[in-house]
Formats: sequence, structure tokens, C-alpha cells
Amino acid sequence: MAASPAPLMPKATAVWLVDNTALSFEQIADFCGLHPLEVKGIADEDVAKGIKGQDPVASGQLSREEIAAAEKDPRKRLKMAPPKHKMPGVRQKRAPRYTPVSKRQDKPDAVYWLIKNHPEMPDADIIKLIGTTKTTIQKIRERSHWNASNIKAVDPVTLGLTSQLELDMAVSRAAVKLERAQKRAAKKGATLKSVAETVPAAPLTELPPREDAPSEGAPAPDDYGLSSQAEQD
Repeated sequence: MAASPAPLMPKATAVWLVDNTALSFEQIADFCGLHPLEVKGIADEDVAKGIKGQDPVASGQLSREEIAAAEKDPRKRLKMAPPKHKMPGVRQKRAPRYTPVSKRQDKPDAVYWLIKNHPEMPDADIIKLIGTTKTTIQKIRERSHWNASNIKAVDPVTLGLTSQLELDMAVSRAAVKLERAQKRAAKKGATLKSVAETVPAAPLTELPPREDAPSEGAPAPDDYGLSSQAEQD
């Protein structure tokens, strides 16, 4: 049988119950999670000296009706009153994935396998799955890792760094994210093309002959309308 929850301040509550009720030491000890001899020491002022009593009725942990019923029946055990306000659940932060020391050297191989076989998987998912860092992933992508020449692609499930179920779930999440991104891009429409792609180039046309063009066989003028230096001389 599971033990009933103890009050927030067991000894202070026991001090108040000893001073303000006719409950037995056993009843008080059972409710406060103490030993009966410890409660007797509180009554004899040998234990918990200087501790101010804590009223469990005022704090909503015990009702006066419960105390009165227990005072009439020494065999009755006190029960905590149900809380008046439901406390919201506290979401526990997920602890970082622990990897045994013997397997930590295999992480780069697993990261390289994911990069190679599932390029759609973002770095954040790789970090959660393998327990690595963004810096390590970036160095493996750029082949600037200190051990890049020895890194080979190995399935992280084979290495024992994750389970097949966790890998499949991560791949599925990455595929869904990629599909959503593609749909958003499709809704926005195609990207604008450059001017060179949208405006056709004007066709080349022959320029009309100049009125002062030299007759056939005559020396051609240079770019400034002058004949060559040799002709001038």
C-alpha cells in the first residue's frame, strides 16, 4: 500500500497538532510521516525546539471535521484534504541524450550517414537524435572535421546510438516539414526572373551605308574619319 502524502512542513504541523488537538502520538506520527517517539519528544519539548507550529487547517491540508472524528476514534487515521485548487502540471525539460563513452567516437559516422541519406533532416533533429552539436554537424558538412579523412557513413541504429523507431519518426517529421515548406513556396508563386530572362534581346540589323563611305577600292578611313598615317604622308 502506498504511503499517504505528508504535509508540507511535517514537524511544524506535528507541533501544532500536539499543542491544539487531543490526537494520539500514533495518529500525528502517521499523518506527518514521523516516528511516534519523535512526536512524543515534541510533546516533551525535547524535539523541534524553536519550531513554530503550522496550522494544517488554515493551509487547507486538513479539515476540522477530520480532526474531530479522529479525536473520538484513536484507531482512525487522518487523511489529507483534497486540494481546493488544481495546480497546473509542470512540464519536465527533456534531459540531453546520454551516450556511453565507448560509443561517442561513433557519432561523426552517424551524423555523416544522416547528412548523406537524409539531407532533408534539419540540424535540430540530428542533434536530438544523435546527441551531437551544431558545430560538429557543420564541420562534417564542410569536411573540416579534425577526423574527416576517417569519417564514414554508418547507420546510427547499427551503431546503437538510436532505435529504429526513433530514426523512422525523425525521418517522417523531416519529410512533413519539407512538404509543408514546398507547399508554402508554391503558394507564393515562382520567383521573379531576371530582366535578361524576361526581355528578349533585340535582333541585330545591318546599319545603312554612310553617305561619305569610300568607293570600292578606296582606302578605308580610320575610326576618326581619317585615312591612315601612311596615306596622309
